[in-house]
Amino acid sequence: MRLSRRSAITAAAVLAASPLAAPALAQGAARNTLRFIPHSNLAAVDPVATSGYIVRNYGFMVYDTLFAVDPDFRVQPQMVEGHEVTGDGRIWRFRLREGLKFHDDQPVRGADCAASIRRWGARDTMGQTLMLAVDEIRATSDRDFEIRLKRPFPLMLDALGKLSTQALFIVPERVAQSDPMVPNTETIGSGPFRFLRDQWVPGSLAVFERFAGYVPRTEPTRGASGGKRVLLDRVEWRIIPDAATAAAALQTGEVDWWEQPAFDLLAVLSRNRDIRIELTDPIGSLMMMRLNHLHPPFDNVRIRRAVQAAVNQRDYLEAAVGNPSYAAECRSFFACDTPLGSDQGAQAMPGRLEEANRMLREAGYAGENVVIISPTDLPTTNAMSIVTADLLRRLGMRVELVATDWSSVLARRSNRNPSDRGGWNIFHTSWVGPDVASPVIHLPLRAHGTAAWAGWPTDEKLEELRTRFLDATDQAEQRTIAAEIQRRAFETVPFVPLGQMKQPTAYRRNVEGIISAPVPFFWDVRKT
Repeated sequence: MRLSRRSAITAAAVLAASPLAAPALAQGAARNTLRFIPHSNLAAVDPVATSGYIVRNYGFMVYDTLFAVDPDFRVQPQMVEGHEVTGDGRIWRFRLREGLKFHDDQPVRGADCAASIRRWGARDTMGQTLMLAVDEIRATSDRDFEIRLKRPFPLMLDALGKLSTQALFIVPERVAQSDPMVPNTETIGSGPFRFLRDQWVPGSLAVFERFAGYVPRTEPTRGASGGKRVLLDRVEWRIIPDAATAAAALQTGEVDWWEQPAFDLLAVLSRNRDIRIELTDPIGSLMMMRLNHLHPPFDNVRIRRAVQAAVNQRDYLEAAVGNPSYAAECRSFFACDTPLGSDQGAQAMPGRLEEANRMLREAGYAGENVVIISPTDLPTTNAMSIVTADLLRRLGMRVELVATDWSSVLARRSNRNPSDRGGWNIFHTSWVGPDVASPVIHLPLRAHGTAAWAGWPTDEKLEELRTRFLDATDQAEQRTIAAEIQRRAFETVPFVPLGQMKQPTAYRRNVEGIISAPVPFFWDVRKT
């Protein structure tokens, strides 16, 4: 891996110095077009049907939300002009702002909002929780809708204004009435950018243009909330999976912004006076190994515990990040540096191979093949996969590492068949801190079987503890229950935490207005 890093750095430096790397695309290009390298290919366009962050990022450009979260994580109105709560907290009425419309110039109606909530509520973990309390969601006029509950749900606004995956985006009623379990391919949105579908080349290019009909709020922008004022005419997502090529493109000005520069290339980029490297996400992301609970060998909890016991987070952080300024151990099922995060898993994760090997033998591992699906276009995630493959082989397990791109990983991980029939046993990923800071929204911690996130763990105790957390009346009680959830998670192993990283972003100095948030937002961004 070290050889690979040195090779990548050398390649980037050579490309940057070469006249072949001249910014042909930048020559004569529109000054108000921003060229952006996203962290992966955009292969799908339904933010409800997948939890992939690339589709979430697309969603925030193309769609708007009823409520939004500001930098202090307070929920603010967005599409909603106002709301009222009556009936002892069981009736919520909402009124939309004037002038809202979709990209086909049709008005956004209460019926669109009601249908969007129902479809989202069938897939999102917090939406599913809300829907358990819902009696009826209906439009009462073109600009009004209401949610009637069987019982009070105090977290209503937190649910409707979720910052990250799967955020509640408002789509036309006809789209929202489609099967939430089947990805929808329509791209008519309600947000500040239009998606130019006729210019979409999956694996190469995705193009967005300013939607002239979008009506921003009057307040200043604050994170995902406030007036989403678009100062760019066009945004082009350039899919460049090779890190050295991406670094060269940024250095020469062929692109303006690289969402997630490879850690190994930060030193090269930092020497370029025209480039800024910045941390826009102060919490960072929790890295994890996700295990498939449906099929051998990880349907056996004792085998899951053996793998958990073998993990040494330092190995993963060194391989995936390599720079201690951007990495920290975090033996927690909640993001560290958040109120519920704590490095309390030291006993369950001693990182001792001999002890883990004994546990594996006692668990009855029978030599089953372990298929790890790994995205080569995401260097940090690919590095995690390589470390795990090596670790399991040293444990005495039979391992097959399947290298592909991230969009293919997203597609394959939804396959519930055994690994020899197109399924999988392990994949790796990272979740931004706000997504894994509380049991309320923590998708990887849900353990409700086939309705759970890919991996499909089943554990009634974990689900019961989550319900208790939702019903808790004060923060002290919530912290106590969260500690119980962590203890139970280390026993059942829905996933293995691998540490916490902070991913910087890199952009050219003529780009201004980039918002500090765990999501790349494109409103308020401009080129000078």
